[in-house]
Amino acid sequence: MSQSGGVPEVKSAVRTVAVLELLASRGDRPARLREISEQLRVPRSSMYALLQTLVEHGWVRIDTTGSLYGIGIRALLTGTSYLDGDRRVRRVRPYLDEASDALGETIHLARLDDTDVVYLATRESHEYLRTISRVGRRVPAHAGALGKALLAERPDDELPLPEGPLASCTQNTHTERAALLADLATVRRRGYSIDHEETVVGITGFGFALRYDAPPVDAISCSVPVSRLTDEHERRIVAVMQEIRAKIETLPPSASRDADWR
Repeated sequence: MSQSGGVPEVKSAVRTVAVLELLASRGDRPARLREISEQLRVPRSSMYALLQTLVEHGWVRIDTTGSLYGIGIRALLTGTSYLDGDRRVRRVRPYLDEASDALGETIHLARLDDTDVVYLATRESHEYLRTISRVGRRVPAHAGALGKALLAERPDDELPLPEGPLASCTQNTHTERAALLADLATVRRRGYSIDHEETVVGITGFGFALRYDAPPVDAISCSVPVSRLTDEHERRIVAVMQEIRAKIETLPPSASRDADWR
C-alpha cells in the first residue's frame, strides 16, 4: 500500500476520491456503473456499493432509470466552501472587478494544481459570452495564458508537465516541449504571457503571475476575441493588467487569522 508522509493510505478513501474526480472530470456526461468500474479497475459489486453510499449522502446523483451516475450537490457545497475559505481569493476579487470595469473584457483568477490550472474566479465580458470560463474549470497549464504565466516563473527543469506528449486544446496549442520552452523564455523576458488561440479558437489571452508566493501559484488573465483585438486595445489591456497585478502584490499582509494553507 502506498504511503503519503509515512502514513498508509486508506483504500476506501482513495477509491472514493477517485470516483468523485472521475465523475467531476466528465462534466455533463454521466457515467454507467460498468464505465466507472472498468476505468478505476474496481469490481462492479464493490463499485456499486460505494456509489450507492455516495448517492445516499448527496456526493453522487443517479438518474431516474438508476443506471447513470453524476457528481452530486455536496461536491458543489464543498467547492464553494473552498473559495469562501481562501483569503487570497477574497482579497483578489475586488481587483478583478476593477479590471473588468476598466477593460470590458473577461477576467480570470486561476491557481496551479499539479499540471493544470483551475479557475477560481471569473468576471465575464458584457460584450460576448464565454460559457466555458466557469469557476472550477481545469485547463492544462501549458495550453493557456494563465498556465504559461505560472510555468515561466519556474526553471525549465522543474516545470510541472505531464509525461509524454502535451495535450492539444486547439491546433495552436504547444504540443512539443521545445516550442513551449521557447515561448516560456519569451514570457520571462516580456513579463507576461500571451495565449494565441491556444485554449479556445478565436480568443487571445494575456496572463500575469501573482508573485505573492515563491514560486507563484496564482495568476490573473484577460481574454478578448481576436476580432476585437487591436494594437491599441492590446497595449491598454497589458497596462491595466500590470497595474492590477501591482496593486494585488503590494497589498498589506492580511490581519485575518485564516490558516496559511500549503
